[in-house]
Formats: sequence, structure tokens, C-alpha cells
Amino acid sequence: MNRAKIGAIELEYEVQGTGQPVVLIHGSFIADGLRPLLVEPSLTERCQLFLYHRRGFAGSTQLDCPISIAHKAADCREFLKHMGVQRAHVVGHSTGGSIALQLALDAPDVVHSIALLEPTLFAVPSAPQLMESFAPAFQMYEAGNRAGAVDGCLRTVFGPEYRDMLDRVLPGAFAQAVTDADTFFQFEMPALQQWNLNFTKADAGRIEQPVLSVVGSESHALWVGRTEIHELVQAWFPRTEAFVLQGAAHALQLMNPTGMAEGLAGFFARHPVAASATARVGA
Repeated sequence: MNRAKIGAIELEYEVQGTGQPVVLIHGSFIADGLRPLLVEPSLTERCQLFLYHRRGFAGSTQLDCPISIAHKAADCREFLKHMGVQRAHVVGHSTGGSIALQLALDAPDVVHSIALLEPTLFAVPSAPQLMESFAPAFQMYEAGNRAGAVDGCLRTVFGPEYRDMLDRVLPGAFAQAVTDADTFFQFEMPALQQWNLNFTKADAGRIEQPVLSVVGSESHALWVGRTEIHELVQAWFPRTEAFVLQGAAHALQLMNPTGMAEGLAGFFARHPVAASATARVGA
């Protein structure tokens, strides 16, 4: 991958396709979780996809102190500036969805549209249920069992059969997630919890960009909160479109990349970025 030096940090990145700019913000565990979209013709023939590893993941600068969701959003903003992108569609999966929303609040001129792939919003009735299901994994992490802790979390969010799917689609991704475990357990979850305490319906009402709310057709079987969040997004955000990805749970684009790519491509086509905003002046 290429490397972008942004102030005191470096972010790994890759660019694929031509056309409207789209930045992909991955979730908490799988740094390459959005990579399957880079080879989908429905996107690459119409869009220029910018995939980067967030701070604390894979080969990007590692974390040695807490940073907020706002700081993570600022990293994305500076990355787009580094790439010469003035305005882009923003795709955020899970925690990446929270970062995308904060970016829209902090830099509305940069965000043209937002695709929320099962974002992590805790303002739903069953949020305590999810936190309880994570408890054993946190206990394993505190006991020094990093692999067991990551496995426990991924079983909770992706389902008990996730490992076969992950090894098939992204070989080596589980090992990388274990390497990156400190980022989630020490820094990411606390930042996410604090952000959820501060993000309100009033904040959502300030986001005027088109929003695509994506939920997997099978996600409710793992946690009913995914459906609750899908409904919350439609209720809170002024310009929301709903999309149900068939045959997928929270792993979404890992389970049905073609369907996910087609859904995103259709959304982007309905809300095109002006040609004057797509100029890329180099990396």
C-alpha cells in the first residue's frame, strides 16, 4: 500500500477506480474490511475509491494514547486533503459510520453524501444487551488472551461461523485483528462510548447530506439493535434512504460484496458529486 504523511502520522492507503471520489472508513477490528469493494466493477467503473487504514490499524501510525472520534474524523479530512479531494461520498462501516457522521458535522463542505453500513449508535433500547455480550471478551483481553478476546468480539458482531468466511475473503485478517487488539480494547471502545453520549438527535438534524442507511437482512438474528439503529437513522436524519443487503449480517460487504457495491453505486448515481469537486491533485 501507499503511505500518506499527514502531520506527525502516516496512513496506509490504496486507490482504485475512476470517477466520483469515495472514501471508505473501516470498522473497529478488520482494517481491510471494506477491501472487497475495490474489485467490484459497479463501483470501480464509476468511482475512485480511497481506502485507508485508520490510525492504530495495520501499518498506519500506531496509537500510544487515547484519541476521540473527532480526531479520527480529522484524520480522514486531512487524508482527503492530502489526496487532493475537495468533496467526496463517505462510506463508514460500524465504527467507521460514527466517524463519517462526525466528519459531516465538522467538515460539511467535504462530505457530499454518507453511506452508513450498520453504524455503531447506542441510542437504541437494546444497546445494553450488546455491551453485556462484549463483557467476556474484555475479561479475556484483561487476562492477556488477545486472540480469544478478538474472537469473542467477532463472534458477537459477525456470528459464530465468521472465521471460515473471513479466512476465505480476507486471508490473514484475523491475525491482523489480534495484532491491532490494543487499539480497540484500550482506545476505540472508550472513544466510541464517549461519542455516543454526546451525539444527539439534534446533531443528526444538522446533517443535511443524503444518507444511505444499510442493514443486513440477517443482522437482526445476531442483535436486534441493528434493526433498531436502521430505524433510528431513518427517523433522525432529514434525507435518509434505506437499503437492506440480502444474505448478509454485520459483515455486510464481506458476505455480499456485489450486492453492497451495487447498492452504493445506485446511491452515488442518485446524488452525483459535481465535476469541479472531483479534481485530484496528487498523493
